[in-house]
Amino acid sequence: AFSESSQSLYKPEPLEEVLTGDVLNILKVTTELMNGIERAAMDASYVQELDGILKEARTLENHLKQKRESLKQRFTVIANSLQS
Repeated sequence: AFSESSQSLYKPEPLEEVLTGDVLNILKVTTELMNGIERAAMDASYVQELDGILKEARTLENHLKQKRESLKQRFTVIANSLQS
């Protein structure tokens, strides 16, 4: 059994304070989760945007390669006609 002095050291918290603390903790965790979800959505958006940029860059690269080949062929034709 507790002695009288140890019982006087223990002071139970009022239910309202305990519940307020719990609610505040829940709100804090919820806020952290929402911030994490928001960051993940932004990251996904950035990844999607970068993916679009990469696809566009590849399309441009292929177009430039085709143009280069076309110019090579034209220069070859011109060079051959000048040599004749």
